[in-house]
Amino acid sequence: MQFTKAEEYGILGVVYLADKDINNITPLSEIAEAQDIPEKFLAKIFQSLSKTGIIRSHRGVRGGFSLSRQASDIGILDILEAIQGPYHLMKCTYNRNNCDKEGFCSLRELLIMAEDQLVSVFGKYTLDDLNNWQKNGGVTTQI
Repeated sequence: MQFTKAEEYGILGVVYLADKDINNITPLSEIAEAQDIPEKFLAKIFQSLSKTGIIRSHRGVRGGFSLSRQASDIGILDILEAIQGPYHLMKCTYNRNNCDKEGFCSLRELLIMAEDQLVSVFGKYTLDDLNNWQKNGGVTTQI
């Protein structure tokens, strides 16, 4: 399992915004350049984040993006699910009807446990945590 580029770039983009004042409007080109992300790809990702209320889109000559609320109120899981949808390792972990196996499946049970742990970690931390780790050069709390 690997993070998609969309997830990686989305997180990096909003971490950049988290370091700005919430009322500051930051041009997409500045975010893309600072985080070394292709601007057109970031625009698509930010569309999803804007539609779900993670960030705000500001139109016009001085347009750009800002966080829609404080970084401490934006969960990492919320960001990831805004980009990719609900987090599941396999289709059968959220809908047993998507499984060809009859009866008990030990692999499914293992994947459900792993998924629960992963979602728990993503759900535990906020954008503010990532921003602080970025500023301090590492994790300052225990995962």
